Amino acid sequence: MTPVLELAGISKSYRTHLSFRKYWILRDLSLAVREGEVFGFIGTNGAGKTTTIKLALGLIFPDGGSIRLFGQDARRPALRSRVGFLPENPYLYDYLTGAEFLDFHARLFGVAAGERRRRVAALLERVGLRNRGDRQLRHYSKGMLQRIGLAQALINDPDLVILDEPMSGLDPIGRREVRDIILDLKARGRTVFFSTHILSDTEMICDRVGMLVRGTLKAVGTIDDLLSREVPFWEVALRAAGDGALPCGRVVSRREDRILVRVESRQDLHRLLSILNGHGATLISVTPARQSLEDLFLRESRGASPRAAQEGA
Repeated sequence: MTPVLELAGISKSYRTHLSFRKYWILRDLSLAVREGEVFGFIGTNGAGKTTTIKLALGLIFPDGGSIRLFGQDARRPALRSRVGFLPENPYLYDYLTGAEFLDFHARLFGVAAGERRRRVAALLERVGLRNRGDRQLRHYSKGMLQRIGLAQALINDPDLVILDEPMSGLDPIGRREVRDIILDLKARGRTVFFSTHILSDTEMICDRVGMLVRGTLKAVGTIDDLLSREVPFWEVALRAAGDGALPCGRVVSRREDRILVRVESRQDLHRLLSILNGHGATLISVTPARQSLEDLFLRESRGASPRAAQEGA
């Protein structure tokens, strides 16, 4: 299957003012986003996520490499009508109402008047702004502006939706609503590529993730592929009478009769569970501690060497 978005050997650099030194933002970046998947692009601030998105959209150009949208050269302007985009810090015309703002963008895509009215009403409902469509954007909160920006990215019913930090500035309810919208787009066969540093959201909704560290793609794959399935330790919650010592494990916390014990081998876990009754203890829960996406990300980030500056011509 032809990837919806494909970057091959992309590099991008910049020079500071009046400087001959070349600083690399991206180095030999290659990735492919498949049709119908939700792809999470994770990295710290300054890792190169926004630069990658701008390159994919043709807003800036790479030093080397190629970019393809829907199997064609991404520089073709006609392809952009099939893409919806929400930048990290969008500029919105604050004197327009929410409905006028969406109608304006629908006009840019040549949507007919009747269809514009239907889409605007549907999108305002979809992003939770049905009763705020007649309010000027200058009276919107940061979270409301993020929602109307997301609605703008969907006004042309795109096949590929690119979102740069879509959860930024949203409260937990707003983040849940954005996640639901992304999952709904996937259910409708659309492709979603979004950058973020909120790793919990990534684990919840992404089919695959790419991890960008200082301009280099360190890992790409499904969550299960990337995370180790080994269990380094178990946390055992007990209810115990008295302060009697347990035969194995390390007590992490004790609150009244509740004890949390860390056990670091499967043998010790079995031993502890088999003799609980003899020590007057009742088992509450056993929780395996598995590696999280955050653990992997921190390990890769800390292990990366600082990006080197290279002398340019």
